[in-house]
Amino acid sequence: MAKGMREIKRQIKSTQNTKQITRAMEMVAAANLRRAQQAAEAARPYADKLKEVIGNIAAGTKGVSHPMLQSRTIKRTGYLVITSDRGLAGGYNANILRKVATEIKERHKSPDEYSIMVIGRKGRDYFRRRNMPIIEEITGLPDQVNFSDIKTIASTAVSNFERGLYDELYLFYNEFKNAMTQVPTMKRLLPMEDVTVQSAASYEYEPSAEGVLEVLLPKYAETLVYSAVLDGKASEFGARMTAMNSATKNATKMINTYTLAYNRARQASITQEISEIVAGANAQA
Repeated sequence: MAKGMREIKRQIKSTQNTKQITRAMEMVAAANLRRAQQAAEAARPYADKLKEVIGNIAAGTKGVSHPMLQSRTIKRTGYLVITSDRGLAGGYNANILRKVATEIKERHKSPDEYSIMVIGRKGRDYFRRRNMPIIEEITGLPDQVNFSDIKTIASTAVSNFERGLYDELYLFYNEFKNAMTQVPTMKRLLPMEDVTVQSAASYEYEPSAEGVLEVLLPKYAETLVYSAVLDGKASEFGARMTAMNSATKNATKMINTYTLAYNRARQASITQEISEIVAGANAQA
């Protein structure tokens, strides 16, 4: 009985230690979430303004075109997938990777028909294990991401399309709604089809509309990638905070269950000792 009680006490102590860790991780994720959410919201006005200017150029200037705006025969597809470096975030990574895998399985018969660029160690490891073609990867992003951190892969994704390495590019990321809700999202990044904006603003372009478009379109595509990364970070912290909160609650329930079992075992031990004392006293009488 004493051995059983020691084992239960050890389980209580172990679960209490786990609870302290999950509680600390929940608090860290909550702090990071606030900053990541603010960064994601701050990036949207810039992207919207770029879209407005590009839309006005595309809609208001006759004869202006750009390869990033023109559809072509699809021979090869590019996928840019945003995941995290660490786990313990509920279904954050699994949901987006499942969506990517399903899309690729439905659209392609051979690995020669697509290329993958991936942000995050979890995504990279997932595709490597399945021998899927990764042409670009980046891991180890900081919790608070700057544009310079993802500039290289964003620029490469755009230039690969311009050079004809693939004929369309899809972006996969978790769209942040709130701490409880992150939506796995697929967005066609290139060629761009939704940049036309109706606006009363009038612009004069120097040196020309074509020259401005040449500069702004790649920058806009890179900004959309950065915005998706910021959404992904906010989603990651929201998912981790929720997962750690659930883990903390489960640990509390387990501690209560173990404590009840320990008290019952202790009560049974005391009862047994009393019975033995009484039996010994009766034997001597």
